[in-house]
Amino acid sequence: MLTVHHLGKSQSERIVWLCEELEIPYELKRYARDSVTMLAPPDYKALHPIGAAPVITDGDLVLAESGAIVDYIMARYGNGRLVLRPDDPDFAQFLYWFHFANGTLQAGMGRLMILNRLRPAGDNPMLVATRGRVDRAFDLVDARVRDAEYLAGNTFTTADIMMGFSLTTMRYFQPYDLQRCPNVVKYLGRIGARPAYRRAMEKGDPGMALLLS
Repeated sequence: MLTVHHLGKSQSERIVWLCEELEIPYELKRYARDSVTMLAPPDYKALHPIGAAPVITDGDLVLAESGAIVDYIMARYGNGRLVLRPDDPDFAQFLYWFHFANGTLQAGMGRLMILNRLRPAGDNPMLVATRGRVDRAFDLVDARVRDAEYLAGNTFTTADIMMGFSLTTMRYFQPYDLQRCPNVVKYLGRIGARPAYRRAMEKGDPGMALLLS
């Protein structure tokens, strides 16, 4: 049985959402963050040597890294859904935005979060540069969803699932004003209205306000 080990307010929401979109059988095990440190509890950290979310188990397999987990589930259980074939005209866009989520946007927001917690001066060159990179990343997303319904084009794909966390729940850790990105707000309205997304968030993080604007 595929088991999704879900840490509250974490990238593992991507995996819950994916399973709901595919409507595949899975077991959901929820873990709460430490109320003081906001870190994963010891039993979650014990699941995998990296000690971070997400983690799945599938029989004897234990797998971490959200991108790897998404690829694994799609290969084993996806039956060609939620991905584009190499001969699709938007295949390159699909690949780009799938990897942009963690390779650029999530990484930039994570660096900005750490810098802000160090409380450097507002004109600190590294802080200024990192803010600029994050702004450019959001601007790029905004431009893309101005011209396309979804990140890969007219089709909802796993690229949208990967990006969703960084545009929404990640902002609990690193706030970002989306009013400068009106197309992103409209895009979040589209993906946030999906029944599978609503089911996933209610199952994984019941009662959590969804940062869709």
